[in-house]
Amino acid sequence: MKVIIFGATGTVGALAVRRMLADGHQVTAFARHPGNLDITDPALRRVAGDAADEGAVAQAIAGHDAVVVTLGAGTSRKSVVRSGGTMNVIRGMQAHGVSRLICQSTLGAHESWSNLNFFWKRIMFGLLLRPVFLDHELQEKLVRASGLDWTIVRPSAFTDGPDTAGYREGFGGREQRLKLKISRADVAGFLARQLTDRRYMQQAVAISN
Repeated sequence: MKVIIFGATGTVGALAVRRMLADGHQVTAFARHPGNLDITDPALRRVAGDAADEGAVAQAIAGHDAVVVTLGAGTSRKSVVRSGGTMNVIRGMQAHGVSRLICQSTLGAHESWSNLNFFWKRIMFGLLLRPVFLDHELQEKLVRASGLDWTIVRPSAFTDGPDTAGYREGFGGREQRLKLKISRADVAGFLARQLTDRRYMQQAVAISN
């Protein structure tokens, strides 16, 4: 499968690139500085661009079978790259007839708010990361309204560590017996699985330990 990843040099995006290459896919890494990827593979193509550039995004999408969005803004708390970049991705997919979209969001968005504990509700998403959280919620609304074959992935807080595949997935908003942590490698593996596993089509799926 030919897949393009937006946010390919981020902590999850880079791992997703590796995982999808290992699974035998042809991967295009779209990022401002795709040369930062320390990966050598003949199935990897690098495209330098800004997710805020609608034309560049659309041009990069042409010819692919699926699109994966792992956009992030680093330490910025005010950036709207998640929603703005995702809107550009959606328009590009619509223009070029690409239907499969896999978008990384966050646990806590919309109906998964009840999965969070006091710390995440009141301190992190309620105060410190409030703009980031709201941008994720807008991002999800755009994906749901896109008319595409979408899957929204909602991971809990990231940790370092190996791909364990021991996390929980697909739990409801009332589930609170969660550690609210998951390794970036596990998130990358779950994103890669969505390329061929359609069980979560048109769904927002939560993943966490």
